[in-house]
Amino acid sequence: MLPPPEAADTVIGNILAEFGVPAADLIGSGLTFVGVFLAVLLAGRLIVVPLVDRVFTSRGLERHAARPLKKLVGVFIVFVAVAVAFGAAGFGSFLTSLATIAAAATLAIGFALQDVIKNFVAGVFIFTDRPFRIDDWIEWDEHSGIVEDISFRVTRIRTFDNELLTVPNSALTDGVVKNPVDGDTLRLNFLFGIGYDDDIDRASEIIVEEAESHPDILDDPEPSVRLTELGDSAVGLRARVWIAQPKRSDFVRTRSEYVKRVKQRFDEEGITIPFPQRELSGGVEMAAPPEIADAD
Repeated sequence: MLPPPEAADTVIGNILAEFGVPAADLIGSGLTFVGVFLAVLLAGRLIVVPLVDRVFTSRGLERHAARPLKKLVGVFIVFVAVAVAFGAAGFGSFLTSLATIAAAATLAIGFALQDVIKNFVAGVFIFTDRPFRIDDWIEWDEHSGIVEDISFRVTRIRTFDNELLTVPNSALTDGVVKNPVDGDTLRLNFLFGIGYDDDIDRASEIIVEEAESHPDILDDPEPSVRLTELGDSAVGLRARVWIAQPKRSDFVRTRSEYVKRVKQRFDEEGITIPFPQRELSGGVEMAAPPEIADAD
């Protein structure tokens, strides 16, 4: 029966011992660990990572989901490299002790990382539910901006004042998040108020005509106007138009130009935009000062 082959750390240790190197076994195990770790890590990055990239591409996985998954694959490769290197270096007893310590510390770590775990789970929901993607414009609470990066713990959002916000994922899953540009179009609503004596049909025509003549407003879906309010001093005509793939600056500029054009047309055709008026009624009674009243 053939003797079992010697482990790599034993071979290296024997070679070092022949040259009289002190602590040859320990040094041999250390060199074996480093060599195997680097070999497995390099193989993972040269073989596994490109293979995963091709799988993601063939599946049509979007960038916002592929990026954190690639990070997770990288962490897995490092973990495998460490595990294989420990085994090749003959540190089996060390792994057993390490597992015991890890099991004992799990409860304490779980309590300490409650927020991290909460944000991690929220990140998983963001990847699966896809309420927004990278480069989307979103609004939540009193904030808004463009999504630049989504990780398993936080989402990074660039505001329209060019400030970078690092937002915990749980803040975006526990509340209401508005995605105005979902579907690559943004609907713009604006309520125009006209006087009760003005021509409603003509005012509606002007609102639609100015929308159709604006280069940044879409023809499909076509602009529309509805009478939605009969206020105290005005008749409310709500215009609905759509803008293609807008950024915040485009949205603000287009809305401003459109409303300005409608206002100019109203002025040209004598259509008024009334403002609230209040009438005060009653009388004012003047009381005499106390000194005069006492003299009388």
